[in-house]
Amino acid sequence: MDGLIEDAVTVTSALVANSVEHARCASIRVIVGRPTADTVRLGVVDRSKVLPVLRTEFSGDPLQGRGLLIVDRLTARWGTELYPWGKQVWGELWAEAR
Repeated sequence: MDGLIEDAVTVTSALVANSVEHARCASIRVIVGRPTADTVRLGVVDRSKVLPVLRTEFSGDPLQGRGLLIVDRLTARWGTELYPWGKQVWGELWAEAR
């Protein structure tokens, strides 16, 4: 799964940046899991219950507002899980065998 490393770093960075920017919590949790032998799931958990929105139109700063678009393009799938106290935003990378 060495071929997934760069995408994993980029996806994790985008998820962390979104959480820091939008949730504005004192702490977040980064989760890395292997739900199957050829899948890596990267997640960020924070205490905000505001769901992320995938934007496709941008104005203003060209470096802002593209985090989920990056996640959407690099992952096989992504989503959110709501908890009573917050949420997790996650993305899955699949090895070529899948």
